[in-house]
Amino acid sequence: MTQQQLTDDQPMVELTADECWDLLSAAEVGRLAYRLVDEIHLIPINYAVEGRAILFRTAAGNKLLAAELESEVAFEIDWFGEDAAWSVMVRGHLRHLDEGEQHRLAGLRIHPWIPSFKYDHVELMPAIVTGRRFLLHKEDDEDD
Repeated sequence: MTQQQLTDDQPMVELTADECWDLLSAAEVGRLAYRLVDEIHLIPINYAVEGRAILFRTAAGNKLLAAELESEVAFEIDWFGEDAAWSVMVRGHLRHLDEGEQHRLAGLRIHPWIPSFKYDHVELMPAIVTGRRFLLHKEDDEDD
């Protein structure tokens, strides 16, 4: 897989599916957006990648309800530095894993930010995975 070069003439490039999954596999925190009835929720989650699925643990609450309803969701990770940035977006459905499937999270690196009991396991089943890499041009705020 050859990464396309960013240039002043081409400051944005589309990432391949493999590049997107490599970035998703290397990160551990992303933002999950979902709708419940007439409310839109956007929350950070700790996650891990297994194959081409995103897995996370949760406690009873809105995320679990969204999984029970197999809600459509969007999930995003990104990074930016001084001169470059990238963003990966996943769209798909949530699914609450049953007890027979919970072994899929065994050994995966999922580190919660706070100590809490999260006994339910959820899979984000991707339908679309897209990403972009950007060359940043930051303007000076100072007048010449």
